[in-house]
Amino acid sequence: MKIDVRYFIRYKFLNSLFTGLSIGSVFTIYSPLPQTVFSIGGIVLALGMMVLAKFYEKIVNIKYFFFFSLLVEMVMLFLISAFLIKPYDYYTALVIYSGYQITFLFGNYLLRSETLFLRKVKILSTLDIYKQAGYLSGMVLSFLFYKWLEFSFGITDNRQLVYNLHFLLLVIQSVVILLVLRAFKVLRNF
Repeated sequence: MKIDVRYFIRYKFLNSLFTGLSIGSVFTIYSPLPQTVFSIGGIVLALGMMVLAKFYEKIVNIKYFFFFSLLVEMVMLFLISAFLIKPYDYYTALVIYSGYQITFLFGNYLLRSETLFLRKVKILSTLDIYKQAGYLSGMVLSFLFYKWLEFSFGITDNRQLVYNLHFLLLVIQSVVILLVLRAFKVLRNF
């Protein structure tokens, strides 16, 4: 298994665009949760990251890199779908928070693997520029999307704005998954 750098950079750009789009929405989604959940979640996350790091010697290889990259993106697709089906529910907020914690758990691993498998400084530099451009684009796009909903449809309620944003996130996340498959050469014709 090899990485197609061109598609990997596209994947990371769109992944960062997704993050920039969605970053503000979690405050609205998490509103039903008590503050103690965040403390407990942080403790579990830190412990989980420590345990995962103990296995780096066995799991830092291209197959696990692909598997965990795809897993993280599939978890995000599941979370978006769960929110669209049952928004602003305590249990949905808890599932979404837990799902984000799962994706964060693999963050260090994915970043370390990315650096090891892409190796060349020029590629890593380009990748980081595209990630930041994606994140910035996502934040600008979320602002424009919210303003478009406000001026075109009169929607000003934060909960309704965030709910509508998730339809756009669903489309973007679906393309992100296709790009992961293409970047790792699992899917050839995309």
